[in-house]
Amino acid sequence: MRQVGIEVPKVDVLEKALGEAKYGADLPTGELLFLKVLRSPKPHAKIVRIEMDEALRVPGVEKIFIAKDIPGKNLVGTITKDQPILASDRVRYIGDPVALVVANGEEFAEQATKKLRVIYEDLPAVFQPEEALQPYAPLIHDKGNLLLEFHVIKGDSPRGFKEADVIVEETYTTTWVDHAYLEPDAGISYLDEQGRITVVCPTQNVHYDQKEVASVLSLPLDQVRIIQSVTGGGFGGRLDITVQCLLALAVFHLKRPVKIIYSREEVFQITSKRHPLKIRYKSGAKRDGTLSAVEVDILGDTGAYASYGSTVAIRSAVHATGPYQVPNVKVRSRMVYTNNSWSGAMRGFGVPQMAFAHESQMDLLAQALNMDPIEIRLKNCLRVGSETATGQTLMASVGIGETLNKVKEWRERGFFSKNNPKRPFIKKGIGIGSMWYGVGNTGIANPSTAQVEVDPNGEIRLFTGVADIGQGSDTILLQIASETIGVSLKDFRLIRADTAITTDAGATSASRQTYISGNAILNAIKNLKEVAIGEASQLLSIDEKDLFYEEGKVKSRTCLTTSIPIKEIAKRCGRVIRGEGYFDPETTRLDPETGQGAPYATYAFATHLAEVEVDLETGKVRVNRMVASHDVGKAIHPKNVMGQIMGGVAMGTGFALMEEFIPGKTTSFVNYLIPTSKDVPEVIPIVVEEKEPTGPFGAKGVGEPALIPSAPAILNAIADAIGERIYHLPANLERVLEAIHKSKQR
Repeated sequence: MRQVGIEVPKVDVLEKALGEAKYGADLPTGELLFLKVLRSPKPHAKIVRIEMDEALRVPGVEKIFIAKDIPGKNLVGTITKDQPILASDRVRYIGDPVALVVANGEEFAEQATKKLRVIYEDLPAVFQPEEALQPYAPLIHDKGNLLLEFHVIKGDSPRGFKEADVIVEETYTTTWVDHAYLEPDAGISYLDEQGRITVVCPTQNVHYDQKEVASVLSLPLDQVRIIQSVTGGGFGGRLDITVQCLLALAVFHLKRPVKIIYSREEVFQITSKRHPLKIRYKSGAKRDGTLSAVEVDILGDTGAYASYGSTVAIRSAVHATGPYQVPNVKVRSRMVYTNNSWSGAMRGFGVPQMAFAHESQMDLLAQALNMDPIEIRLKNCLRVGSETATGQTLMASVGIGETLNKVKEWRERGFFSKNNPKRPFIKKGIGIGSMWYGVGNTGIANPSTAQVEVDPNGEIRLFTGVADIGQGSDTILLQIASETIGVSLKDFRLIRADTAITTDAGATSASRQTYISGNAILNAIKNLKEVAIGEASQLLSIDEKDLFYEEGKVKSRTCLTTSIPIKEIAKRCGRVIRGEGYFDPETTRLDPETGQGAPYATYAFATHLAEVEVDLETGKVRVNRMVASHDVGKAIHPKNVMGQIMGGVAMGTGFALMEEFIPGKTTSFVNYLIPTSKDVPEVIPIVVEEKEPTGPFGAKGVGEPALIPSAPAILNAIADAIGERIYHLPANLERVLEAIHKSKQR
């Protein structure tokens, strides 16, 4: 029975297509109390006092909570615990939560929030990372404004540059980008039948949320339950705490069900953003195009709170060289606190910003050496046996060369159109963008767990803590389970992302769930098969050594007609048979001084080839088509992989051309532009399957890689079209016109 590598209907497609899916704001209201949050209008200020009397007189107001009402630790954070649920002594950015209003109706909560009065004492603020690192800069946190500094050092970069015939040195900058998921954060909380504080909301990691809520309320873990609601997108923005602790705090005190729905303005104001990076990049190459040295200096703005800032600093350094062999490497990466909106995880953890830089550098080197942009990449790309910048030798599943060859074939077919003499104000160009991406967390434990059971009624249940946020993991994991057990997909019941009944699978992030949770499921089923063979041995009176499992049955090695289906085993045993699985990819910690080590067990690779047209009069850039070639190891669900690639291209187009969040100013989609259907190019997805030996059926991942090469390919295509390069993202109308003007002056 084949379930892997085929296109089955996604398990949630019908309820979403019919509008029956219950997102956070759709969850039942009933007699729920409503919550609203008072937020700081100041970027940095001391809280002198909070005056609540007038707000408490608003009809329907039940309670107003401030920091002193938090019974446990008033700090959360995925790595560094530095972000308060409600600000106590001071606020650090525009949007910091100060008070939580609970009322019998949403309109009453809104009205009371407007009547709260906070007396602030302004404090000096800092908005530029360079300024924040100055000796006398105002301290945003007592420990200092430098969150993390990380280095990757390999070989001898000064010697490498001496050996170079060509050196290219440029600076690249990127800005804040919002996740722009379509579902605003919302959820409900109540006491369940066992008296546990239960929160139902969109999230990417129910078990992390459980730990944070328990800490904030000073409760044992088993007194807190988190259930993921149907989630309308995430892209990293739901890895941090949003509504969870606010909801739980109200239920902790009032013992009544509550609900919160963020407005779109709130989502823009207070959720995490993609980190702005300033990247100084120096590349050296020999006359034949061989890279000899790379030096990179990365400066990032994590805003008021750490969130995933440390992770982004480290991952961006590890990936700074791109998917290329470089013998001499020196990278410094720093992440800095400012009073800007806080930045966190967003699809790629710093790698999209780095790809913009290293792919621009590769094109500049090709130009200086009069080489073809694809050929210089093919000459230097990683291969089986290559050593990365962190000193890791790649042993298998290195498909970057094949992705380059696939797009080269498309380019050589003459598929891309030429300039039209009748439209001289429209210039066309093509550009290449390649990438590599380490699957999973960077050099740290990264485990997942799963359970599979068969009950006497013949139902097969898969338990997983994985949060499906639209990427299709529910379907993928069921396909893996179905193929491995050898029964139909329709025989399965999926139970997932509920801390009361599923175990920790880690975050839905870092493109890790197919590879890591898929392997946990394989191990659970391996264990289940062993249990089934043991039970069948007794039922059939045959020694276990003479039995094996195949296609949903335990079979005899000596008598080919003797077999018993796994469902029948459970029925005849009269009890549930169960297997448990665990998987943690093999990695090593990175050396704190040199960054050397094996931070990921496997890597995804990709190359995109973009065709753009640029209007020389208006600066408008149109991306006509994108050939997107991805090494995914093995496509468990080919159509889903292609869907991920197409979505990644759309998101990458926004990153390249239009998306720019401005702290304190961006409030809605009126002034934050994202691609519409008119902006998304024709996408030609190409799936390369360089199987990963340690992956489930050879699979790796494609979630974040789908985005990463798009912006580099588009920016290189713009440079090809107009003869001038843009070094700051996004390449909006103003920046494109400025580049056109520079080109004309030459």
